[in-house]
Amino acid sequence: MGKNTAKQLKKAEQLYKAMQYKRAAKLFNSLGNEFLNLKNFEVAKDCFFNAAKCIMNEEKFLIGLDALRNAGNASLFELKFNEASEFYLDALEYVPSIRNNTERNFNYILFSCLSYLCSFVNGKHEEGINLIKKIKSYVDDAYFKENPLIRLIKDITIALKDKKENYLDKIEREFKDIKFREGETILAKHALVIVKTNISLKTTVSLDKNEYTTNEMINLKLVIDSKPLLGIFKNPFYNYELKELRISKIGLALSDNFTSHKKPELPVVIKPGQTQKLEFLIKPHFQMEQSFIGPFKLNSDLDGHLIFLYEITDILIPILKSPLPSLNISIKNLRPPLIGQTFPLEILVENKSEGEALDLNLEVEFPEQIKVMRGTLKKQIYSLKSNENMTWEINLKPLEAGDYIIKIKTRFNDPDQNIIEDINEFPFSIKL
Repeated sequence: MGKNTAKQLKKAEQLYKAMQYKRAAKLFNSLGNEFLNLKNFEVAKDCFFNAAKCIMNEEKFLIGLDALRNAGNASLFELKFNEASEFYLDALEYVPSIRNNTERNFNYILFSCLSYLCSFVNGKHEEGINLIKKIKSYVDDAYFKENPLIRLIKDITIALKDKKENYLDKIEREFKDIKFREGETILAKHALVIVKTNISLKTTVSLDKNEYTTNEMINLKLVIDSKPLLGIFKNPFYNYELKELRISKIGLALSDNFTSHKKPELPVVIKPGQTQKLEFLIKPHFQMEQSFIGPFKLNSDLDGHLIFLYEITDILIPILKSPLPSLNISIKNLRPPLIGQTFPLEILVENKSEGEALDLNLEVEFPEQIKVMRGTLKKQIYSLKSNENMTWEINLKPLEAGDYIIKIKTRFNDPDQNIIEDINEFPFSIKL
């Protein structure tokens, strides 16, 4: 800052304190333009804002709004989107004071749309849309519908929703019709870079297989192909060189019977042209009619300052089946087996699996040297649920000493009516 410029700035501040607002505003405005040309955007912003305060004190609202617009414009050169938005929101407070209907309509739309674009690049699309909806009631319908800024916002919204390139092509063709200032052009094109990224990114979501039992882990793979993003900085319209795409948070919608067991480590950084594979582990707990995985929401940014939510609408519906039930069978002598003496043998049947055993049939086979004195050799049970058990007692009398085999045959249906059969063999010794 030169000595003369510093002197002029000090003089403008003195005029403001002396409440000579008209002279102070003229000097602040002149200095703001000078600092803007010197690319000293911080001081330029302060000068324009001070000019606006002076002018508003004089109730010259249209000129004051222009100064606030210039303050926001200076902030945009440094990508200070929140700061610029504050200037635009301040401006909207003064718009009702404008008497001319056309000027009032123009400024309502201008500052609300500029604020929308600031919200958009900060990942707050809905917040910006809500502001547009709010000011719509203050603007003539015909003027609102035909305004190029409103058409721009509408085309951005549709392009994001439908992910159609033709809306973006339309925006590029009509962009010259909007009289943006230089910083505002940077803002608008940054917003369109986000739209272009949303449309261009290619993603695929897949599972390692189609069917799972409820005790298996589901392996999910998300592949992000960023090669289409290379076209962004090759297009002179955007004037933007993308360095990296960063994913800071991943939201995954799951039905109530699923829990996320493992997600990729964050943040995920993807350079333009790279293909990134992200893996997830999902634990199923039980069957239900409408099991689903997806959609996905990726909190993302470009180069750390363009923030957006990338949504993957894919919904996967894996087929869940109950795991095959399996039975644990054991035998136990309730008294020592002695030749010629009756003793009770207990058979324990346990279902420690997650599946239910239906229409369970059991049959025991003893060697002829072991005589059955009491009890049945066959047993039928309607159902043995997970973690249930049953006992079965048979009285036996050994006739000869020796090493024998006791066989227990099982036959039952799983919940899907598949038949499961098994034979369990148990060594059994009779001592003299």
